[in-house]
Amino acid sequence: MPDAIWIDQNTELPALAKTLETAKGNGIGLDTEFLREKTFFPKLCLLQLAATGQIWCVDTIKGGDLKALVPILTAANTPKIIHSARQDLEAFYLTTQRIISPVFDTQIAAGCIGLKPQVGYAELVKTYLDVTLTKGQTRTDWSKRPLTPAQLDYAADDVLYLGEIAEQLKRRLVELGREHWALEDCAALEDPQLYEPDPALAWVKLRGIAQLDPNPRARAKVIAVWREKAARARDLPRSWILSDSDIFSMAHTNPGDMDESVDKTLREALATPLQSADIDQEPSQDARPTPAQKIVLDKLVKTVDQRAAELQVSAEILAPRGELKSLAMGKRDSHALKGWRCTEIGNALLNYLN
Repeated sequence: MPDAIWIDQNTELPALAKTLETAKGNGIGLDTEFLREKTFFPKLCLLQLAATGQIWCVDTIKGGDLKALVPILTAANTPKIIHSARQDLEAFYLTTQRIISPVFDTQIAAGCIGLKPQVGYAELVKTYLDVTLTKGQTRTDWSKRPLTPAQLDYAADDVLYLGEIAEQLKRRLVELGREHWALEDCAALEDPQLYEPDPALAWVKLRGIAQLDPNPRARAKVIAVWREKAARARDLPRSWILSDSDIFSMAHTNPGDMDESVDKTLREALATPLQSADIDQEPSQDARPTPAQKIVLDKLVKTVDQRAAELQVSAEILAPRGELKSLAMGKRDSHALKGWRCTEIGNALLNYLN
């Protein structure tokens, strides 16, 4: 393995950018190390890059101004090869307000050719290159300096093999005629809304909210939105502001009966009269299908399973069960009805729904 070049000065980044420009169509391997155990936003600690037979580890704590790298990391003629890219893209976006593009996500590509959807990088390296990666640094605090030689080797390994793996995955995608599958799903990662979701929709992922009665459900929505905004403003994990169980407990409490220890801004938010839309609208995530809808859901699941077997891919790649439940319950905003999935499975699903 080539020795990783350590960069911790912003003044060194323009020269690195110029070197990376020579990669062009061959692509740039990319990975990040970040922390978020004690924060709402990920703290980018290290940016690893591989191209032209070299590896660079950029210290984003000491040399954190990445503006010089933005042009090459967003250059249309230079693919950025990343494994399981979403969190890396989020960390970079929240640091620079720019989306790395275009992306070739080796995990997405692996799923498209029939490997398990959440296949790990180390497993791909072993499968395609017969190299066993060490896992000794998975719990590293990447914010501490200096990093040890073992930590640097681990960080470098995370980008060292990306280019070779990508080439093998691309060849198989071409053989199967599925390049457009991977390209479409990778392009979807470039939507900034993935990394700056609307706080007003924070309640959508609150499991169990649909089982609440209308008024407690509406209060839970208000509390979830307040928690999201507070966590962002204070840069703290959501659970450090309020746990989910706290939200449900407070949702069953009359706002006028709340203890004075409850944050004043939250009491004020709950004191606002509940809107009918908040009371009546139920999220689809936890809602329960009717017996008739369960029959439809079973047909949808069988249809997807059969098609997945024919294509020799995971059914999750075509349509996760949660999406199928939403379809059975009348929702139509599903990935299974868009793009390449519409051709492969969406039209068949619509036959049961129309």
